[in-house]
Amino acid sequence: MSYVLDQLIGIGIQHAVLCTGYLGDMVQASFGDNYGTMHLAYSKEPAPLGTAGAIRFANHLFKSDLILVMNGDSYCQADFNKFLQYHKKNDSKATLLLTHVPDTGRYGQVKTTPNGALDCFVEKGVGGGPGWINAGIYLLDRALITPIPLDHVVSIEKEVFPNWIGRGIYGYHSAGYFIDIGIPEDYMKAEEFFKGTISPRL
Repeated sequence: MSYVLDQLIGIGIQHAVLCTGYLGDMVQASFGDNYGTMHLAYSKEPAPLGTAGAIRFANHLFKSDLILVMNGDSYCQADFNKFLQYHKKNDSKATLLLTHVPDTGRYGQVKTTPNGALDCFVEKGVGGGPGWINAGIYLLDRALITPIPLDHVVSIEKEVFPNWIGRGIYGYHSAGYFIDIGIPEDYMKAEEFFKGTISPRL
């Protein structure tokens, strides 16, 4: 989480909302109300709401009409200024940051049209090999968040994004290094990943 928050400070973000659930009090006790120059607010779910449900539950805490969403259990090196420029250039309602991995089987692939619009999602476990995946970083128009059902379990990856295809949703291809600590094996690699002592593309 510190590495993700450091990324936000590095691009000038002054206000961040941490969506928490299990052990959320521990997260809040660790980071407090401020992290460096950034103010932190907390949205603790009463029960797991899924990735989209958590964003909807936190909607009242957002201070902008354009929301940068980042997963807390993965890290992707990216040029956020170019990411924002790409989003604006396409007049996009939602833009996913995509990263290239040698084996997409664990994640599922994201395919785009020649102009960068999202074309389809390939389920994890289907196929494999090198390709582009969802890096867990999004720019979202806040108007898209409000229609998500409040207090319902909703997955942004499985239920929301597929329904937005054809409605101004794009993919931004980033060459940055990526790690997802969602499984124990990669969690154990994280320390060396950030030290730069192993190949960062996992």
